[in-house]
Amino acid sequence: MIEGRTLARGVATGEVVVLEEPLSFWGGVDAREGIVMSEHHPQFGVLLRERVLAMPSGRGSSSSSSVLAEAIRLGTAPAGILLREVDPLVVLGAVVARELYGVELPVVALDEGDYRSLSPGDFVSVDATGDLATLHPVVG
Repeated sequence: MIEGRTLARGVATGEVVVLEEPLSFWGGVDAREGIVMSEHHPQFGVLLRERVLAMPSGRGSSSSSSVLAEAIRLGTAPAGILLREVDPLVVLGAVVARELYGVELPVVALDEGDYRSLSPGDFVSVDATGDLATLHPVVG
């Protein structure tokens, strides 16, 4: 079990996708398809939809919040987001979607060691319903 700090409440289960570099949702994610669309990102073309996205942090642009909120509304967003560094713009996108659309997407901050323990392809369940979030492996 891994514990982290809840930044936006919610629960999620899905396959972990670990990004090598920070990602801006504005210009970096196709909100209609739920994929990394920035040709400059090492994981260009990777599907984020319904997966648990782990990334070091977001990468700017205040419009990232609106793109994330739109992806949540469309059902193309990641199931949950795990961050090594707190990113207020990512958190804001999840909070706005909860307030406007009634859809929760958990956003959790992990410490360095726990973040590094995540492996692409693992399946986890995220419970971020309290101040302390928990991640549990999902087996078969």
